[in-house]
Amino acid sequence: MTAPKTLDAPVDPPRIFGPAYRTATFGILLVATLIAFEGMSVGVVMPQVSKDLHAEALYGISFSAFLIASLFANVVSGLWSDRRGYTMPFLVGVVLFVAGMGLAGAAFSKEMFIVARAVQGLGAGTTIVALFVMIARVYPAEVRPRVFAGLSAAWVVPAMVGPAIAGFVGDRFGWEWVFYGIIPLVVPALVMLVPALNKKPTEEAVPSTGPRSRPGLMALAATCAAVGAGALLYGIQTHTVVTGLIGVVGLAALGYGLYRLLPPHALRFGRGLPTTVMMRGFFSAAFFGVNAYIPLALQEVKDFDATTAGIALTTGALGWSTGSYLQSRREALPHKRIRLGAFCVMIGVLLTMLSVLPGITGWVAVPAWIIAGFGMGLGMTTVSVTALKQSPLNEQGANSAALSVTDMLGSALTIGVGGALVNMIGHAPSQIATGFIVISCLMAAIALAATLLSARTAT
Repeated sequence: MTAPKTLDAPVDPPRIFGPAYRTATFGILLVATLIAFEGMSVGVVMPQVSKDLHAEALYGISFSAFLIASLFANVVSGLWSDRRGYTMPFLVGVVLFVAGMGLAGAAFSKEMFIVARAVQGLGAGTTIVALFVMIARVYPAEVRPRVFAGLSAAWVVPAMVGPAIAGFVGDRFGWEWVFYGIIPLVVPALVMLVPALNKKPTEEAVPSTGPRSRPGLMALAATCAAVGAGALLYGIQTHTVVTGLIGVVGLAALGYGLYRLLPPHALRFGRGLPTTVMMRGFFSAAFFGVNAYIPLALQEVKDFDATTAGIALTTGALGWSTGSYLQSRREALPHKRIRLGAFCVMIGVLLTMLSVLPGITGWVAVPAWIIAGFGMGLGMTTVSVTALKQSPLNEQGANSAALSVTDMLGSALTIGVGGALVNMIGHAPSQIATGFIVISCLMAAIALAATLLSARTAT
């Protein structure tokens, strides 16, 4: 007599730190942490870099160079990953990132440092998109939310300790070692990712035949978007007729580039994937458009020192990690999680605005930014998971690139608009408070728009 079949035997779901995926997960998280650490640390040493290289305006130019290069690399990496797989784009991206770090540490002129930042941007942009495609093709769909939660968590430690470590290293050993120190850590990350780089996807991708599969057209669109974004940012920050015209031309070039780079109907918020991709930009715009000016507001209006003012940003990172973790555990429909995330960002932004009002302590920014960070972790991670789920296998690279493009543009443009508003309103404490309130209202309106549009992410 044979034993009866067990119909309800428990199934052990795959674990991202289980034997099958442990080394790949650690490698992905380490790479993300290194890129995050560089992003969190470079701003701390930029005053020293500017002084040593005799270039007071180097701060803004270096970030613009990184942005423009990353935008271009996002698209190239996505197209490359769709056509040839993620292995070579990832390796090339890591090599470029390391080369950029070495060039930055060795820079003896502002021109060399700007080139180094551009090379870093090429590397970071290429690597991040390849990582997204790697996650989509290495991990089963049911565990991808946990991987993206881990990616969000990988930004928490750099957000908490990156600026302090960079400041210590810069003061003790020189700013060069902030860049040099990251390079050796890339080796263990690559070793851990060898199995994932050699792993074949569970299903073969069918080559895409859509407009986003044409290398020449996509390269032109990426160039237009990158150069257009740079020109627009330049035009926003200045107020002459010539620079205004440059900004208008930049906006037109950016519009053309986005039309070609994003999924069809994205600029019209078509239902499903098009709106999902756009949500990434809305979240980044609303959050980072305020995040960049919290330290300035607290220091100039409430007399916080730099370390104390940074606590608000650290707590935001903790909220982000919590929200990202919870989205991997919740059973709610994705568009509802996105809506809740956008609503939390809006509430956090509005509460943060109170921190510059007379008679109200600046410490209100701490719980406010925990709420905003929670919304980002819940919403942004859900957007990433949902976009990959809505993407055909042969378009995962292109759509990962589209996510990165909207993400980067959202934060860059609102930070640029915020800077222009601060310059226009003035730099006295009361004027900075007014500027911060105006910025917060604008970003809250963007978060409200994301809340209202979130239902269109559902298919």
